[in-house]
Amino acid sequence: MGGLDIRMRGVTCGHGRVVAVDDVHLEVAAGERVALTGTNGSGKSTLLRAVLGLHRPASGSILVGGRGTASAADRGWRRRACAWVPQKPAAGRFPLLAGELLDSGGAPDEAAEAARGLGVDALRRQPLDTLSGGQLQRMYLARAIGCVAAGAGVLLADEPTAALDFAGQEEAAAALTALPVTLVVVTHDRALASRCDRVLDMAAGRLREVER
Repeated sequence: MGGLDIRMRGVTCGHGRVVAVDDVHLEVAAGERVALTGTNGSGKSTLLRAVLGLHRPASGSILVGGRGTASAADRGWRRRACAWVPQKPAAGRFPLLAGELLDSGGAPDEAAEAARGLGVDALRRQPLDTLSGGQLQRMYLARAIGCVAAGAGVLLADEPTAALDFAGQEEAAAALTALPVTLVVVTHDRALASRCDRVLDMAAGRLREVER
């Protein structure tokens, strides 16, 4: 199993005066699959965005593959090393075509193959803002698979099955957990969580491991 390890030490993140992530310590081994569960507003999405480098922690450190984000080179490397499936993908003011999104992951052939497997390859010529929520999630998942083929060692996914029907959830869960990467996924989908090695519950910005 491939992947990169993730190490968090005393990570605290806020939105203004509101503490969203509160002194989190977490180690995820290379190739491990971890599900984050918990109520809305508990800090899960903020924690993922902090790992990705989209939200700067107020304190603490996050290392991916032993590297932080101290320099521009480190930050650029982090963006390449971490594939991302957002919870509410933005189509953008000037939306890309679906095929352009797939190609942007760095391995267009592999992304196109994943799109075929997920049943959305025929939508390549459509603007992203014309796709349904489920179609858009499948496109972003296919792009993430392309990112992994291009060398990403971590996949961060925020509610990647929320807009899918039951069959689609099973299909997406199988695709996510079969990838040779470190997976951290925010989910309310019990079937997806059951495929992971560990389940962590988040409440009021803090984590606790769920016994299974």
